[in-house]
This record gives sequence, C-alpha cells and structure tokens, in this order.
Amino acid sequence: MDRVSINMASMIDVTFLLLFFFMVATVLGEKESRLSTSLQTQSGDGGAASDFQNQNIEVRLIENQPGYRLGSNVFRNRQELASSLATLPKTAGVFIKVFDDVPVHFAVAAVQTARDAGFEKVTYVPGR
Repeated sequence: MDRVSINMASMIDVTFLLLFFFMVATVLGEKESRLSTSLQTQSGDGGAASDFQNQNIEVRLIENQPGYRLGSNVFRNRQELASSLATLPKTAGVFIKVFDDVPVHFAVAAVQTARDAGFEKVTYVPGR
C-alpha cells in the first residue's frame, strides 16, 4: 500500500499570507470608539436632561425654497445658520436631516457649517 504524503510547506505559506493580509487590511475601531451613546446609564433618577441635547437641523423646502430649520427657527442661507449654531453647546453633536427635494449643495453646506461652528459629532440623516 502506498503512503500519501502532503507537502505542508505551501499550506504554511498560504496561512501566513492570509494572516499578513488580515493584519494589514484590518481597520481598528478608532472612529467608532469616539461615538457616544444617546442613552447613558446612571444610578438614581431617570437620567439628566443633558443626555438628549442633540441639535437637529432639517434641510428642506420651506415655502418652495430650500432652507434650514433649527427648532422653530428658519434660515434661508448658510450665514444665518452659522451664527445660530455658534451659540449652541457643541458636546452633544448635531443631526442634519436632509429631505429628497433639496439640492445637494444645501446638504453639503449644512454639514460644513456645523463643522465650522465647532461641532465634532455631525451626523447625516437622510429624510423622506
């Protein structure tokens, strides 16, 4: 009876090449580690009001013209939005909800204005 022999050298080479590939291609979760959760666990009462202080900007058509809505305030241009964002607290971040009927440059301007105002956590949310 003949013995079957398997050359393991090529198998070891492939294993090390795969190991090297995954080590190089792996992206560590640096960006995810900077995200904070909206709900934070606290002992005692139900939580502080500061847990939900995110700012919400809607980029949508207002009276058939593109504009920005921050709470009950409506802004027609980027400068008005920037002056209003400059006075807000920056730690909680900002959500920018963009609706389908708005030109793309208004959405990009809202994201850039929030970054320029000092918000580090800017989240783009597609609208309907």
